[in-house]
Formats: sequence, structure tokens, C-alpha cells
Amino acid sequence: MDANGIDDALGLSNDKSQTLGAYIYQPPKHGKSAGERPSKRRRVSATTDGDDNSDRKCFVPLFNGDEAAESVQLRYDFYQQIWPKQEHKIQAILEDVDAGVLTDVLSFVRDTSPQTCDGCIPTAMVTVGSNVSSLSRLLARLNDQLISTEEGSVVVLESGDAPNLKTTLKNIIRAAITNTDGNDGYQKFLGDRAGPRLLGYDLDLLHDYVQRKKTKKLVLALQDSEAFDPGLLTDLLSLFKSWLDRIPITVLLGISTSVELFEGRLPRSCVALLRGKHFEVQEAGNCVGRIYQSLQCDPDTQIWLGRNVTTTLFENTSDYFQSPEAFSRRVKYAYMSHFFANPLAVLLASSTSTILTQNKLCEAIRNLPSFRMFCEDLVEEQSTEQVRYMLEDDEYLLRETPNYLNAGQERMRKIFQAVRIVHACLQYTQSAKKANVADLSIRALSGELAESAIVEDMVATAKTLDSDKLNELLADVRAITSSPEVDEIQEDLKSLLETCPDTAPLRSGYNINSTVTKTTVVQQRIQLSKGKADLSEQAAEYTNIADRLVTLLQVHLTETLINPQELFLHEVFLFDLRNPLKETFAPRPRFAIERALATPFDYLISSSDVTMNKVSAKQPATAILYQLYLDSGALVNIHDLWQAFYGIFETEKAGGCDDRVVMALFYSALSELKAFGVIKNSRKKTDHLAKSAWMGL
Repeated sequence: MDANGIDDALGLSNDKSQTLGAYIYQPPKHGKSAGERPSKRRRVSATTDGDDNSDRKCFVPLFNGDEAAESVQLRYDFYQQIWPKQEHKIQAILEDVDAGVLTDVLSFVRDTSPQTCDGCIPTAMVTVGSNVSSLSRLLARLNDQLISTEEGSVVVLESGDAPNLKTTLKNIIRAAITNTDGNDGYQKFLGDRAGPRLLGYDLDLLHDYVQRKKTKKLVLALQDSEAFDPGLLTDLLSLFKSWLDRIPITVLLGISTSVELFEGRLPRSCVALLRGKHFEVQEAGNCVGRIYQSLQCDPDTQIWLGRNVTTTLFENTSDYFQSPEAFSRRVKYAYMSHFFANPLAVLLASSTSTILTQNKLCEAIRNLPSFRMFCEDLVEEQSTEQVRYMLEDDEYLLRETPNYLNAGQERMRKIFQAVRIVHACLQYTQSAKKANVADLSIRALSGELAESAIVEDMVATAKTLDSDKLNELLADVRAITSSPEVDEIQEDLKSLLETCPDTAPLRSGYNINSTVTKTTVVQQRIQLSKGKADLSEQAAEYTNIADRLVTLLQVHLTETLINPQELFLHEVFLFDLRNPLKETFAPRPRFAIERALATPFDYLISSSDVTMNKVSAKQPATAILYQLYLDSGALVNIHDLWQAFYGIFETEKAGGCDDRVVMALFYSALSELKAFGVIKNSRKKTDHLAKSAWMGL
């Protein structure tokens, strides 16, 4: 049969247009001709791309788009200037926290060997608790230290990299070589090796690598050792034990629970292979507290986090296993939100720029709640002329604003200086649970610390301290603040102690040991009464010194610990909007979905004749079905639900309702509710639906 006959048998036409080739059309990118070279080969385009990137980094104009471009750039530049300084403080704290355990682990790795461990594998067990990220930092710094001294390296292995023994060995060998030589070095190592080609999981490869690099210590770090299969872990450690004379291996186990629990789930044969030491990493809560204190209490701080933001940060820290890195990311987001959405943040960036002469900025300052309170205070002080200038003269307002801004920032620094003084004094109390800086800061930012029970207990404790502890307290206070009164009290105490021949510490008259109990007999009845013992001359003078210190602390705290919300222009240097931070890092998608389905016209454009309080056919079908679903019980009859759904359309359409269209809308809405996880098929009754979620829970 010829070709035409085959085509006829298959029913194909002889039209040649059906056998033409198919082509894919790819339109060129906008702004480039078809023959133009790629932009990465042209130096001119690199400059253009850089300018575009810089433009995209800038914040958006505020004041309804009327903000000057220079003002927008100033806000962005100042944010880029202030946050790296804060991030440097955070990294310094994390390095300081890890320094102690790093030194101990590094010494263990260097000093131990199979000979010192009785032929067992040297093992460092590091418990991290909730601070999981600290182990990654520790391993990275340990690896850098070993590589810099050319002693060896660290191979990090996770449970996901160990499905079976062969794959685990292959990943260990690859990671050890690529850690120092990279992927190209790994391929070159496999190709340059003399002799027969070995498989990727053969430990002879690792032995050759150790000999070439003259590695003294190779640390195998199991980052999540509790997630490893115990049988696989036993086989892996048994194999490495047989290679201890050729590969200087040291095992590091990351443990989240405890050494006892981890050891209890391992076979005895596996535990017998290990011999080492236990190390403990500092908890994340201590790191978070130090980070917050460094950001808020530093004398160079220019912007502070308010009470609401601080409360949200530490609530999330206590509710979840939050790492210090996650805490710092939240703080960074708070800083960025302040400079991104607050046009007055430009006052922090520059106080002399020409952009500050714009009328929009003056109008924004005059609409601040703190400006209103400030003007009311000036009126009460009979300074009406100054109020008139600030309300009517833009140049006067902009000239005075930097002075009040600097004064407000200085008051904030003194507030947190007072918080540190209270925290230092609380360390000498006998309370089992002492308030930390975060708790004290929350009270201080709300203006409640000065009159709180914490300060009362601190004052009462300071009166009863002996001379040794009082001397230490004075040294701590003097390290926080430089006050001539404190220096004078410290000098008087020093002079008094030099005149005392007795080596025992002095006690004030408020101390419990300075009271005596007197017994009297009245009408054959014994009566007990307490009174102060006769104080020596040195004790009386010491009591006077303690009273002077307590009085000084009370006056200082009363004058300093004011409510920051009362400071003029606190909206510029105090970020206290909780919602951006809370909604970003703790979103509530279910609440948003429920609200959108229950009240859809809060989000949709609707006509004025739509009744908002009842179900309407003008609402989306899914919203209608959801509101009917809310009125039903735990089990919903599908037929009854359909009849109610159809009745809404039938009532409003007045007989012009298409059954097929309504049925399609019903099934579509039903599928969407199932996708949301609101309803599911009932196992008890086939014609019923079961509720799987209740509104508000």
C-alpha cells in the first residue's frame, strides 16, 4: 500500500499544512533587542542594575505620597546605619556566651585520644536544651579554630543524612573533604588517587585524606543525635572504632534532653564504645536577656522598644523554644517597622537638613498626642507665648524640636540607667526569684516601677545590709552612674571602716541582730517587748551612711522613673506598636478566614442596600454556606443544608433562579469549606457532614 493509501486508511488528510513543524515563540525581554548581548557581559548594565537595586531598597514615601525623596532616603540610610551597630552587639554577646564551652570542648578535642580513653572513642556530649541554634554556632567556630591551626576539621552530620550505613559513610567522607577543599577538590581527590578506584563509602578514602592533610583531629558532630536510629548509630560507631588507629576520630553528640535519657535508649554495646565528657550550653533565656539589656540600656542608644513590644517579645520567648537569633530577627523587624512607617523618624536622622522645612512634617508634629500634652503643660506654666510660636511658626517649631528630642532621649537613657541600679540592688536581696532586667523594663516603660513593691523591698533590704555588702553595692552603683553623692558616701564608708579595729562587718540599726527582746512581769504575767539595742558609735555612724544611700536612691528613682509616654516627641524615639510585630511573627490565619467568611462585606465592595446582619444572595457562595453551617449542630444533613442554601437564592431572585447554577455554587462552596478543614464526611451517617472546627477556637 502506498503512502497515500495509509493516510486514507488512518483518516488523515493530504493537506500538507498538518505535517508542518511546530515552533515555540519566546518573546524577547522588555528593553532589549533580539541581538543584544546579555547584560552581565556589559559593564554599563551593571551600573544600571545597581542603581535599580538601590532604588528598590529605599522606603516608600509617606504623608500620602507627599514626603520628599530626600526624607525617604534619610530614613532608610539611618536605619542602615543604626541596625549594624545593634547587630554587632548581639554577635558579641553570642560569641561571649559560646566562648566558655568552646574553650572547654576545644581543650577536650586536643587533649584526648584513644589511649587516654582506654581504647574507646573520645566523645564530647553537649546538652543544648531549647537553645538548639547554639550548637550550630559552636560547631562553626570549632571548625574555624581547627582549620586555622591546621589541626583538623569538623564534619557535621544530621539524621536526614543517615538513612543507611553506606549513605552515611559516603556523606561523612564527602563532607570531610569538601570542608577544606570544596567540591572541586573532592572530585580531584577521587581522580588523582593512585590504585584501584574505591567506592564512595570506603573509609580508605578518608584514611588517605587524613594522611595527605596530616590531620590530627577529625571531629564527627552528630547535631541531632537523638534522632538517629540506634542500630545505625551502633554500626557506625563500631566501624569507626576499628579505624581509630588510622583515623583520629572524635565524636561530638548534640543532646536536647539529658545524657541519662540519651544513654538509656542506646544499646549497651554502643555505650561501651564511647568514653568522654559532658558539656552544657547556656540556656537561650540568658542570652535573650543580655541581648535586650545591651540594646535598651546602652548609653549610645537612640531608639527604644516600648512596653507593648517588649511584652510581646518575651511572651513569645517564654511560649516557644525561641533561639537568640530568632529574638534578634524580631527586634530587627521592630526597628525596620519604625523607620519604614514613621515619617517622624527622619528627625533622628538629621536635624539640620533642608527637608525639615516642609509643612507636612510640622503638621505631623502638631498632631502628635505628646505635642498636645506638652502645650497643655506650657499653658499651665503660663508660657502661652511659646505655645503660640509652636502652633503658628514652622521655623520656630523645627528649631526647637531637636532640643526637645535630645532631652527626651537623655531621659530615656536615665530611665534604663535607673533600671540597672534597681537590678543591681535586687541582687543583694534574699528573694528566691529575683526580677530580671526585662521585667523591670516593662514596669519602667509603663511608669509603674517607681511605686512598685519591688522598689519597696529593695529599699528595705538596702537598709539591713552589712558594711561589706553595702560597699559592694556602692561599687556596683558607681559603675552604672557617676554621682558626686555616691562618691561621697563611698569615701565616708571607707574612712569609717579604716577606724574600726574589729574585722567583723558593721551592721546598721535596721538589722535584725540590732534588736533586743525585753521581758517584764506584770501581775504575774510575762510580757515580751522588742526594742533597739544600744548602738556603738561606729554602728550609729554606719546607720547614718545607710540612710543617706537609701534616701539618695529613693529621690533618684522618683525623679527618673517617669512614664515615657509623657515625654514630648516620644513617638520619634520609642517604638511601641505591638500589632506589626505580633501579626508578622504570630499570625492568626484562621481568625482572618473566619472573619472574612462571616462578614464578607468587610473586605468586599458592596452597595448600600445590602443588609449586613443577615445572609444574602449577594454574598459569595462560600460565605453563605459557612454562615448556614454556623447555625447547625455537630452533624449537618447535606439535604437540609442544600435546601437552606437554595432557599436564600430562591427568595431573592423571585422565581428567576437557575437550579443548575445554584447547585454548582453549592458544590463549589462545599469543596472550599472542606479544603479549609471546616467540615468533613461523617462516618456515622453517610448523608451527613461533621464539623471539624468551631468559630473562635
